[in-house]
Amino acid sequence: MKRVSYVTVRKRLVYTLIVGVCLFLIMIGRLWYVQVVMGDDISAKAEDSWGRNIPFEAKRGEILDRHGEILATNVTAPSVLVAPRQIVDPVDASEKLANVLTISTEKAYEKLTKNESIVRINPEGRKISNDLANEIRALNIEGVYVAEDYRRHYPQGNYLSHVLGFAGIDNQGLTGLELFYDDLLKGDRGHVSFYSDAKGRRMPNLADRYTPPIDGNHLKLTVDSSIQTIIERELDEAEAMYNPDGAMAIAMNPKTGEILGMSSRPGFDPEKFQEVPPEIYNQNKPIWSQYEPGSTFKIITLAAALEEGKVDLEQDHFHDPGFIEVSGHRLRCWKKGGHGSQSFLEVVQNSCNPGFVVLGERLGKDTLFKYIDDFGFGQETGIDLQGEAKGILFDIDAVGPLELATTAFGQGVSVTPIQQVAAVAAAINGGKLYQPFLAKEWIDPLTDEVLVANEPVLKNQVISEQTSAEIRSALEHVVAKGTGRGAFVDGYRVGGKTGTAQKAVGGRYLENNHIVSFIGFAPADDPEIVVYVAVDNPKGTVQFGGVVAAPIVGNIIEDSLRAMDVPRRDEQIEKEETWSDIPIVEVPDLIGRTIRDIHESYYELKLDVEGEGEEVIIQSPEPGVRIQAGSTIRIYMGDKRSD
Repeated sequence: MKRVSYVTVRKRLVYTLIVGVCLFLIMIGRLWYVQVVMGDDISAKAEDSWGRNIPFEAKRGEILDRHGEILATNVTAPSVLVAPRQIVDPVDASEKLANVLTISTEKAYEKLTKNESIVRINPEGRKISNDLANEIRALNIEGVYVAEDYRRHYPQGNYLSHVLGFAGIDNQGLTGLELFYDDLLKGDRGHVSFYSDAKGRRMPNLADRYTPPIDGNHLKLTVDSSIQTIIERELDEAEAMYNPDGAMAIAMNPKTGEILGMSSRPGFDPEKFQEVPPEIYNQNKPIWSQYEPGSTFKIITLAAALEEGKVDLEQDHFHDPGFIEVSGHRLRCWKKGGHGSQSFLEVVQNSCNPGFVVLGERLGKDTLFKYIDDFGFGQETGIDLQGEAKGILFDIDAVGPLELATTAFGQGVSVTPIQQVAAVAAAINGGKLYQPFLAKEWIDPLTDEVLVANEPVLKNQVISEQTSAEIRSALEHVVAKGTGRGAFVDGYRVGGKTGTAQKAVGGRYLENNHIVSFIGFAPADDPEIVVYVAVDNPKGTVQFGGVVAAPIVGNIIEDSLRAMDVPRRDEQIEKEETWSDIPIVEVPDLIGRTIRDIHESYYELKLDVEGEGEEVIIQSPEPGVRIQAGSTIRIYMGDKRSD
């Protein structure tokens, strides 16, 4: 029998002790790691396996106009949720629930017996009225819950609808600003947690835990509700008068790029978007439409020619026989027989195509297309809305004399309305091309603190201030003496340009089917607003921008400047009257005069007389105001004043 020495035994005991201590330390370390390092994660998983969450939707941030008027908000619309494993008597519960929600008992029973932890009754139990939610609560069915929920509400109806867009049933933005800024508007969902056993039954001895939702931030827009209301009114009237295929309008502050108003027709109610075809609510025409601009594009050719010193508007002259020959093609002026001999200022006033062909030829294709690029055409403006188009320009290598000629007067290229507004704003604001934008400020929903204030983004200095001043003067002449007289507003010095664009289908231009437009700005000495209006295929009228669109722009500019408290201007270019124009007269001072005196003066005005007495003591409008001949003056009669 082999003997083991004392030393060997001792060594073995020491090794065993060391191994034991190591194993003990490993176990202690593992226990510490599990309890301290992994503790929160394991507890969360355990709670997740026991817990059931009743969600509480966050409120989407409100959308406001620049003055704080609410354009999009939220109204409570609770939703019904079911924990099937907590239903004691599914037959009885399904009958009660079906009766209140007006669904079949079979559908209710199917929802109440599903092998899931939480079930929604969709769509009958989603976003229901508060009265219906109270009826559900009154049933007191264990396992049936009414969760706090909201639906989006647009208090102005179809007002600004394409810009605002709309949110879906799951509180997500689907179009417009609601989609573009969804991450900032939607907030984070909250919930009430309760605990259940392995069979899903509620554990009454454990308290529920509430995690509040985090509401989305409020968005204040650059839009002015007063101006937007004027735009909506004018487009409604245009729809009623001309029955067009479509219409659009944009108003922008040319000094900053802030969008003051924007609208499209046909419109829709964001809360009833399901009732209209997708092609209506998905088409925000001011940023999506691409079409030949027509004569509004001549402003770019004019700007390039002036900046490059290729023309003196008053000294240089051009004879227009009604056409010009280019590469074997005869390009015609809109006026049959032409305008004859005229200065280039008159070329601009008369929107003479052959005259602008000459300017294009003087510039050459490289220079003209450089300015077209500098003014932002052929690229997105960067406005904060999805779906913006870039427009279509000629490949510079494919531009020959004919393409250069047609581009110079706005034919053969396609642009978007928002590009035109941004470009014309740059032409008349001192040459600064700004990025159009709608989001003015982001506001904390709890403190009303401004979190972010967006500043104007200057993209390019396109032309000089001197050239810009010449353009403003020329375009003011267009409105006072040329094709844009329909936009003339007494006292506000409006400048602008007409556009009558042919529509092409299958490579051929349509007959008697045009997009007529006008882009105007005011006051001409210091522009505060630029307005673009386009009407697609107006019916029952001559399809010219000066006839259809110019008066609409004039109305929008006049009422908008009043709403903005912009004072009237002196030294306005007098309007060159046509046979169809109603003369403008100055209101006389009628205070102290008798009715007989007034009638004997033969004023081209009507009287609305109130009160009793021999002489006028109050009149409206006040003396000196300029109004259309035939307008009504209200007077109040009283007793003669004693000396």
